[in-house]
Amino acid sequence: MTICAQKKIFVTPNGNDKNTGSIDKPIQTLAQAIALTKKTGAKKVAIILRKGIYSPDATIELNAFEIGKKTIIISAFEKEDVVISGAKKVELKWSKFNSNIYSAKVALDFVTDAMFINGNKAIMARYPNYDSKARFFNGTAADANSAERVHQWANPTGGFLHALHSGEWGGFHYRITGKDTEGKLKLEGGWQNNRPSPLHPKHRFVENIFEELDSAGEWFYNKAEQTVYYFPLENENLNESIFEFARLKTIFLLKGDEKNPMQNVTISNIKFTGTKRVLMEKHEPLLRSDWTLHRAGTITLDGTANVTISNCQFSKLGGTAIMVTGFNRKANISQNHIQDIGGSGVCFVGDVSAVRSPAFKYEQFLDYTKIDKTPGPQNNLYPKNCTVYNNLIHNIGTIEKQATGVQIAMSESIIVKNNTIYNTPRAGINIGDGCWGGHEISFNDVFNTVLETGDHGAFNSWGRDRFWNAKRKYMDSITTAHPEIILLDAQKTSTIHNNRFRCDHGWDIDLDDGSSNYHIYNNICLNGGIKLREGFYRKVENNIMINNSFHPHVWFLNCDDIFRRNIVTRNYYPGVISKWGKEVDYNFFPDAASLKKSQLNKTDLHGAFGNPFFLNADAGDYTLDKKSLAFTVGFKNIDARNIGVLDPDLKAKSLKVTIPKLQLSDYFNENKDVHVDWLDLEIRNVNGLGDRSAFGLFSENGVVVVSTKDSHPFKSGLLPKDVIIGSDKTIINDIFTLVSLYQGITWKGKMSLDIIRDQQPLKIVIQLK
Repeated sequence: MTICAQKKIFVTPNGNDKNTGSIDKPIQTLAQAIALTKKTGAKKVAIILRKGIYSPDATIELNAFEIGKKTIIISAFEKEDVVISGAKKVELKWSKFNSNIYSAKVALDFVTDAMFINGNKAIMARYPNYDSKARFFNGTAADANSAERVHQWANPTGGFLHALHSGEWGGFHYRITGKDTEGKLKLEGGWQNNRPSPLHPKHRFVENIFEELDSAGEWFYNKAEQTVYYFPLENENLNESIFEFARLKTIFLLKGDEKNPMQNVTISNIKFTGTKRVLMEKHEPLLRSDWTLHRAGTITLDGTANVTISNCQFSKLGGTAIMVTGFNRKANISQNHIQDIGGSGVCFVGDVSAVRSPAFKYEQFLDYTKIDKTPGPQNNLYPKNCTVYNNLIHNIGTIEKQATGVQIAMSESIIVKNNTIYNTPRAGINIGDGCWGGHEISFNDVFNTVLETGDHGAFNSWGRDRFWNAKRKYMDSITTAHPEIILLDAQKTSTIHNNRFRCDHGWDIDLDDGSSNYHIYNNICLNGGIKLREGFYRKVENNIMINNSFHPHVWFLNCDDIFRRNIVTRNYYPGVISKWGKEVDYNFFPDAASLKKSQLNKTDLHGAFGNPFFLNADAGDYTLDKKSLAFTVGFKNIDARNIGVLDPDLKAKSLKVTIPKLQLSDYFNENKDVHVDWLDLEIRNVNGLGDRSAFGLFSENGVVVVSTKDSHPFKSGLLPKDVIIGSDKTIINDIFTLVSLYQGITWKGKMSLDIIRDQQPLKIVIQLK
């Protein structure tokens, strides 16, 4: 790639800052490159980095007030491998501390929370020990901070306690400041979540405690002693290894303001790594969403216009990769690979000063008489007209559990298109509020989401805007009397279309509390269905829900919601419906019973049912055969050809979504002896008089547990040869009934079962996750 610029500044790790910066006389540091950029009279400057690793001493700031209105390109030279690390390399002389542990003196003049060995992140000493297969935090234990365990620690000051929210709505993090007179831990922190709760009773762990340095690959730094301790891996040569410690949270800061933005900057073809975590930095609530946030990323944009970050790699980061905060216009985040990071992929977060009548807690409600009735924002300090396009984002939120692939809060008209996002602890894409809408979420492939939390979606949103109140009667009353308040913040319609979503611990699309003014169409939902809770003016049409259905929760009298011409493969799962919106009709169901159940609520009077006849559901092709009766309700085939990341190199690196086996009622009726894998259980239908006699059943209906493996239901007490006959007063006749019931309550995390064991009836509660 040829870079055109009036002024080119060449940088190499072996250069000299006294040089001119020409290709023959390159300088050594990014800081000097920025200094030369400030001095030059050229209007277009290219900072060209030669191959190697750059470890700046401090954040590299591009400040509009110092640089002026120059166009700046920061890029690798041609296809050379350029790495910018937030970590500092140190020389260590190791000596044996005990039979397993080595130690070395190192005086760090910065606080660190990550050590890298030959570019790989080592494990901070922790309990329980790191387990790559554990679902939560790579290993948790109920006794992580028990009195018995704490008693074993001579001086835990500087350690950390991490835990899930008790409702699995994200996590909490605390710094240990010592012990009190009773030997209990003294803690500071817990500000990383906007929904206060006790710590989860089971899912918690501690780290950075010397006594827990007991497993190969772990390290501990004693700041007072200026000594690092390490338990080497087998056959690891410490004397030939390179050691680095994370010292920066932000590598590039682009800073300006509305009148003088840092503009026309391109950062491309660079690998970013080695930043530290921001867990204990100042966090602020993002209005009444469940989020709090520290406004920093490896690259932070604050007061910018026309900034492009493209073809970069972000990996082994402590926090968020890219933070777009405050006034920003036309930021373009494209063709990047973001993986293995502690926080979120890309965040767009406006300034709270732009919000009229802001509130900051779920339970903080504003009286109508005190609400600013002026529509829209009150200033321009928020991201607008920005794009996240053609990126591969995965394995994020490795420590922060309120983390997502793309976060949007207090922003307007953000486009999130053709991204592949997977392996996330919470949502893949999250919109935190209705301010100010106009977003487009399209052609994304989002799967393996909500892996470490619950009650959430692959796509999630909240809309707890200035008028919102959790009291339903109040909301019905105030929005009937003053319907104009509904769109004071959510002014523009946000669209969600032509995406493929999969969530196994919640919903594929989850429009939660108050989310309003959405048009949702042409999406393929592979597992969790679509949930609409509370909001107003949602139009949902021409979507496919595989092995699931529609979840309308807590609808207001005048919500004006529309759900039409969708294909569902289960009956609806309503919860607290005052009125069935503006229109729920012309939808296609899997069987007559499901349609009839809907029509009892006087919905879908023009609905139809049957096998949708997808061309190749097993391969994920949900194009309808021309004989499908779904066409009779107005359904149109969905263009799914260009879903997900398009860049060939990124596409080749991406994990592929698991396509579920389509399970319609006909499938089970035609395959009475079929064995199904459900929650890591092998199950089958009760088969005739033989099973009735063998298991001592009251009828020839039910579901036989064939094998349990090491599943959550098994750990909850379900055994092979148990026969499931009911759940919460619902009779379980067959697998289809069981799985359909499960799909309606999976977000709760548990399920009550009536079973027959050894010819005796029992009740048990199984954990679903």
